[in-house]
Amino acid sequence: MSTFKAPKGTYDLIPPYSAKYLAVRDAISAPLRKAGYGYIETPGFEDVNLFARGVGESTDIVTKEMFTLTTKGGTNLALRPEGTASVLRAALEASLHKQGNLPAKLWYSGSYYRYERPQKGRYRHFSQVGAEAIGSEDPALDAELIILADEAYRTLGLSNFRILLNSLGDKECRPVYREALQTFLRGLDLDEETVRRADINPLRVLDDKRPEVQKQLVGAPVLRDYLCDACKAYHEEVRALITAAGVVFEDDEKLVRGLDYYTRTTFEFVHDGLGAQSAVGGGGRYDGLSEMIGGPALPSVGWALGVDRTVLALEAEGIELDIPATTTVFAVALGEAKSAVFGLVTQLRKAGVAADMSYGGKGLKGAMKDANRSGARFAIVAGERDLAEGVVQLKDMESGEQSPVPVTELVDTVRARLA
Repeated sequence: MSTFKAPKGTYDLIPPYSAKYLAVRDAISAPLRKAGYGYIETPGFEDVNLFARGVGESTDIVTKEMFTLTTKGGTNLALRPEGTASVLRAALEASLHKQGNLPAKLWYSGSYYRYERPQKGRYRHFSQVGAEAIGSEDPALDAELIILADEAYRTLGLSNFRILLNSLGDKECRPVYREALQTFLRGLDLDEETVRRADINPLRVLDDKRPEVQKQLVGAPVLRDYLCDACKAYHEEVRALITAAGVVFEDDEKLVRGLDYYTRTTFEFVHDGLGAQSAVGGGGRYDGLSEMIGGPALPSVGWALGVDRTVLALEAEGIELDIPATTTVFAVALGEAKSAVFGLVTQLRKAGVAADMSYGGKGLKGAMKDANRSGARFAIVAGERDLAEGVVQLKDMESGEQSPVPVTELVDTVRARLA
């Protein structure tokens, strides 16, 4: 046993379980790649002020959950707690908005960090796949991203998830609602911290999950009643486009999500089999975020889907992904045939065939157990006598049939049988 363990609230991904995570990442990103989204990768840490400004100083993420550090040079950094602010920062720094062809459509995958109380589905280190469409105000983009996320989940076989949808208004109509909500909240019996949050961003109080707070929110003003005509029209077009695509959703007037930068469209994917941590992903429109972090006006929309929680959702539904074996051919060398067999394995790999072999000088019985565990379709067995005759024994691991194959024809024979 090692003296060290993974830090509290984190996890290691170990084969073969890790293959499930890779499959989920591929399934989520596949619809994005088909829809013109290009891959972007950002550093695991950023200037702490990027998140303070963008995510919001009143959010739990900034006030309680960020992992921060100070460099030897005195720079204050934070491990990234979410992806949108980092991606937008990178897009601005690279001047993608000046290159034409907006929106800039980007997708990403990586690890994120929040100092939270660990529980199933909530970790201090977690994985997400995200997508952002930067630089265009168009309801079709909002609808597109929701539809692509729905497609990703359907492709994985998930069915017990729901899409919640709301509009948060914009800078024209939200201030009126904000004032009405603050007036309502001032009449409640709230703790000091919640009162402070209500002064900074009252919509965040609606997102409070504590029963004693939710009980007092009955009768609170509803944002839908305060939307301006432009926001109403925008939201109705998003709803119409999603409906036309056959995607089912639920209107949720209390949905605000936990980040300050959202405007207009906001949505969340929830799975009914995950208990308290039911959100598997979400996102929305963030038209003012670019200006918050010092950029020009760039209306944008995006989402992030949790890989960890998607895996938990698959397990909750009893879905086993069809993950192909990583090895197609497994070679077993007998006696002094190791060097020659190693050369054959190398040839197979160069020809595009996934190949492995038994190491450590194991006997035939132990080596064939390795071949079975590998999940390989074929096994190659060769000893000195076989090689002297210019052949190897090729065994079909499914049927059990075994036959000699000339060494010079091995690669072509394997490829032909796989085809």
